[in-house]
Amino acid sequence: MQTWITTFIEQFSYIGIFLLMALENVFPPIPSEVILTFSGFMTTYTALSIPGVIVSATLGSVAGAVILYGIGYFLEIEKIEAIVDRWGHVLRLKKEDIARANAWFDKYGYWTIFLCRMVPLVRSLISVPAGMTKMNFSLFLLFTTLGTLLWNVALVLLGSFLGQSWEKILNYMEMYSTVTYVIIGAGAVVFLIVFLRKRMAKS
Repeated sequence: MQTWITTFIEQFSYIGIFLLMALENVFPPIPSEVILTFSGFMTTYTALSIPGVIVSATLGSVAGAVILYGIGYFLEIEKIEAIVDRWGHVLRLKKEDIARANAWFDKYGYWTIFLCRMVPLVRSLISVPAGMTKMNFSLFLLFTTLGTLLWNVALVLLGSFLGQSWEKILNYMEMYSTVTYVIIGAGAVVFLIVFLRKRMAKS
């Protein structure tokens, strides 16, 4: 996949970066680390500029995030609650739990969006619950853009700084991703244990 990505960018320049970053948001297995660092490297020997790469990458990321927000927006909470009503006893879930999750996202969602835009995999998927909770679109766009911009600037500058050694950063990004996934997995397990214990105590 890495070879295909680099060839695509070399062939289509800024438009290629835009399209790949949009697709990366909708299809997370496409690594933004490769797109951004290689694009940064290309600014050292082609007509591509760092500001141009950052702008095209950010516009592409935001476009992809908006698509996922739209998907979440048209997912009806009522249907999800109906599923929980019917099958929630298996997972010990109730409609009230959905309401509490929505309330939490309403309260902390904007900063969650901002921070998660710098976390691999989660950076794409976080747009779906934002749409589901009908988060204010203007604020969603603002925090998504800010978080995306920081991520893009950092990786593009690293790619430019490292030059032909741009691939070295991928090893560190892989370690970062692995640590992130472990933390998320551990957090999910702890949350599940606490959640189930509370449910069992109430029943």
